Amino acid sequence: MADSMLSQIAAKILKESLHVKKGQTITVETWNTGLPLAKEVVKQARRMGCLPVTVFEDENAYVDGVKNTPGEFLGQMGKHEYAMLATTDAYVFIPGPPLGAYYGRISRKQYADSTRYNNSWYEAAEKAKLRGVRLSYGYVGRDLARYLGKSTGAVAAGQLKGILNDFGRIGRKGRAIEHKLKDGAKASISTEGAELRFKLKGATTVEDGIVDDGDLSKGENMAYLPPGMVTKDVDPASARGTVKLSPTLTRLGVAESLTLKFDKGRLVEWSSPKPAKFVEEVLKAIEPKNRVFNYLTIGLNDKLTPGLGADRFVAGSVGIAGFGFVGMVHKASLNVGGVPVVKNGKL
Repeated sequence: MADSMLSQIAAKILKESLHVKKGQTITVETWNTGLPLAKEVVKQARRMGCLPVTVFEDENAYVDGVKNTPGEFLGQMGKHEYAMLATTDAYVFIPGPPLGAYYGRISRKQYADSTRYNNSWYEAAEKAKLRGVRLSYGYVGRDLARYLGKSTGAVAAGQLKGILNDFGRIGRKGRAIEHKLKDGAKASISTEGAELRFKLKGATTVEDGIVDDGDLSKGENMAYLPPGMVTKDVDPASARGTVKLSPTLTRLGVAESLTLKFDKGRLVEWSSPKPAKFVEEVLKAIEPKNRVFNYLTIGLNDKLTPGLGADRFVAGSVGIAGFGFVGMVHKASLNVGGVPVVKNGKL
């Protein structure tokens, strides 16, 4: 990846996403994949007169730790980490490869136990009114690239280009859609002769890549990058009908040509003309009664394309989630209260 591009992205994160000021403290947490970008964030922060520190998690050391740490300490945060969060003004997080990257080396339970600190981390960050970003670019490793059938460089570059979009324009577009997603409204997703009907109910979030005072007041202090998504909760008992998915990334691979059937909110049946046994493996992690469509996603970012591991953010994409993975449709029509929000994959 060209240093000039990483430098531009680093500056954009600090100035536009996090609005850092001279003298503020910046924590950059990265795994192996994200180290080149993390270095650029540190350099840009110092040029701006900020005080950065880098936290590095090595993948092999992580696996060794999961296997050998005494159980009562696995997945726990130390007092030094809480103290760091409490005194950090802005946080840049570049995570490590998820999906099936560690399965086979550690068990699913070990993976879950090693990340059980997650809620307490976010609670501490919210209490500190820390402003942060989480970059999905960090997930780009050999496993993800292999699932997508592309090189790691192509996937990483495609995601990073999405960060160079106009955050303000994405936010305006998202807020215009947010106003249409009223609680109680009847909605439908139409895909290739299939239709899924449901009601909207609950929280709405616009992911525009910016953390401002309004976000902090709502406890939304971490932004996703690349940005560009509206999420809306769905009445969990309302979904009825069928939806045909586009190729959809799960933690164990890309599922193609999946058709999902819902009744009373629950996923009751799935089928595919192509073998996808790993989908059953993904679903096993969720009890049948909990395989519920409970939130909707709408993509806003027109600098992203499908198939790069960031499909939820692609402009015009529609996602349904809550049953083990986010099922994606790229040429769907989404209607809310009889008004089109997405038409044939176009906003």
